[in-house]
Amino acid sequence: MQAIKSWLDQQKLGSFVLLALVLLVAFPLALDTFRLNMVGKYLTYAFVALGLVMLWGHAGILSLGQGVFFGLGGYMMAMFLKLEASDPESTKIQSTPGIPDFMDWNQLTALPLWWQPFHSLTFSLIAVVVVPMLLAFIVGFAMFKRRVGGVYFAIITQAVALVLTVLIIGQQGYTGGVNGITDLKTLKGWDIRTDHAKLILYYVCCALLLGSVLLCRWVQSSKLGTLLLAMRDKEDRVRFSGYDVSMFKVFAFCLAAGLSAIGGAMFSLQVGFMSPSFVGIVPSIEMVIFAAVGGRMSLVGAIYGALLVNFGKTYFSESAPDLWLFLMAALFIGVTMAFPDGLAGLWEQKIKPWWAKRQADRKLQDERIKTAHAIYPAVLPANKSGSDKDGGSLPPGMSGQQA
Repeated sequence: MQAIKSWLDQQKLGSFVLLALVLLVAFPLALDTFRLNMVGKYLTYAFVALGLVMLWGHAGILSLGQGVFFGLGGYMMAMFLKLEASDPESTKIQSTPGIPDFMDWNQLTALPLWWQPFHSLTFSLIAVVVVPMLLAFIVGFAMFKRRVGGVYFAIITQAVALVLTVLIIGQQGYTGGVNGITDLKTLKGWDIRTDHAKLILYYVCCALLLGSVLLCRWVQSSKLGTLLLAMRDKEDRVRFSGYDVSMFKVFAFCLAAGLSAIGGAMFSLQVGFMSPSFVGIVPSIEMVIFAAVGGRMSLVGAIYGALLVNFGKTYFSESAPDLWLFLMAALFIGVTMAFPDGLAGLWEQKIKPWWAKRQADRKLQDERIKTAHAIYPAVLPANKSGSDKDGGSLPPGMSGQQA
């Protein structure tokens, strides 16, 4: 057991194992199906927070438009699910059976050509990752090659989020408009609305999330991760060393986009719809708050941040419907002011040193007792309390504290 603990400490996996136990054991045992499904929804946002840790915390690039990639991933998955729910038998009451209901409401008489490939689950799963990463590559390559960064890049990502939101809402006949794509029922004939399906999807979400943490940790520990950190701190020095800084930034942006898209796809599966309300500027800024509250340099902390913020939204909206926005603002401001490095900073700067000091004091006390036993073996009892069960005591002049 000690060898396993030492290995976990050496590999810095202790927090990861604890997170896995919380997600895979504690939550399923402690929560009912409804609450567990809500936690699964919260965890879909944690994918975005992970991407922001890599992009903002590790590479120093702040994006305020991650909702774009979360929404795109969700729409790619929702399109497949909607087509499966729109078979001719289920839509026979429509004017044009076999197409999604919102297309029929908008007088479309045939399925658009670009919707056709989403009849395939394989294509849809590939599109979930490829389409958002392709958009991230185009935007990142265009900006970073021109050395656009800092606040200007953040504003541009906001503009992309706004443009995509307007586009989705405006093309109501093709995207579902402001309502989005709703009434998602089955995945290859498997009803995703049942309690059993929700439990399975929760575990799938957890597995993908934990795998994403390991992937990000592998990137951080590699030479590429070292270069990302160097680029964040001394970009000109990395550039003068012969590296193409712009492509490193493009990689970090694409990685964050891919992770966000996986979260969006899992959101569509677990919640059963996707709408433009998850694509715009406001949700994108909220996603940055998840990473800030958890700690923008900590992968595990970002997940806890996403859980805490979303739990706060649910709890405050249920307990104080008229005040929950103010309470959420107080939570954001309080955490960022009291703990500038987030929950991870609280652990590293406060709790961890306190625990280490406590363990050191306990070890020192044990060593003093052992030393006292070695000096006075015939007088001192074998227990650590300084007196035995028969009334034995320490030598004259020596207290238990001195021992």
